[in-house]
Amino acid sequence: MSELIEKEYKCFEDIKTIREDGTEFWSARDLALTLGYTKWENFLKVIKRAMIACENSGHDVADEFPDVKKTVEAGALKKQISDYELSRYACYLIVQNGDPRKEVIALGQTYFAIQTYRQEVADHFNQLNEDSRRLVVRGDIKQWNQLLAETAHDAGVITNEEFAIFQNAGYMGLYGGLDVDDIHDRKQLEIGQKILDYMGSTELIANLFRISQTEEKLRKDKIQGAEKATSVHYNVGKEVRGAIEKIGGTMPEDLPTPEKSIQQIEKEQMEKLKEKAKKGKLMLDE
Repeated sequence: MSELIEKEYKCFEDIKTIREDGTEFWSARDLALTLGYTKWENFLKVIKRAMIACENSGHDVADEFPDVKKTVEAGALKKQISDYELSRYACYLIVQNGDPRKEVIALGQTYFAIQTYRQEVADHFNQLNEDSRRLVVRGDIKQWNQLLAETAHDAGVITNEEFAIFQNAGYMGLYGGLDVDDIHDRKQLEIGQKILDYMGSTELIANLFRISQTEEKLRKDKIQGAEKATSVHYNVGKEVRGAIEKIGGTMPEDLPTPEKSIQQIEKEQMEKLKEKAKKGKLMLDE
């Protein structure tokens, strides 16, 4: 690791603790402050999302997020507060579920070995049920959509109208001319329901490929101008559609719409974790 990288990652190294047996952990309280979360309640929400991702990836939540009590001074008194001794993998999941607009979050994603753990999730993917697959891919899409929005902005997609046209172009390429409103109507969704939250894993994967490849092309080709960026998004979507057609796959607009939304699945997963908490296997609340 170069001296520059070591300097950049020093904030994470400084809060790492080595146990007597040589194993390492990060205090959730310390990590929260390092990542710019001043309110524990807000960071706890990120931890809970990370726990769901942990469960879906086939890891034991209790092993990766062991809960502990920490004694702190409050004036002349001392009190105990809840904390977690986070594994490296737990930290990775937390930064993946954190606010991607924070520069330190992006730094944390690199530090906690994104590619290693993405591969680990991929290795378990085929063993997951459909609901868990949807959660995994939808989580990746959230990250990539944020990156795509930033890259598109750098390319010149500035106004809300330009971004709406840019987004529609990608869908139109992938969905044979259907835009966001058309897909929304086709799925018979209500106002406020997002189409990405009502896609099966196969449809989500097609959209993840569209989003990630568009972001990469805009960045690598140094595309400039809203019209050019919009054209790239449409063409990448069209190429993904062509690839699906070539292998004899089902066109995304013809794939079934799941009955459960992503939010419903997350709620069910959280209920399962709460049941484990009641049995003393996991602590979710302070």
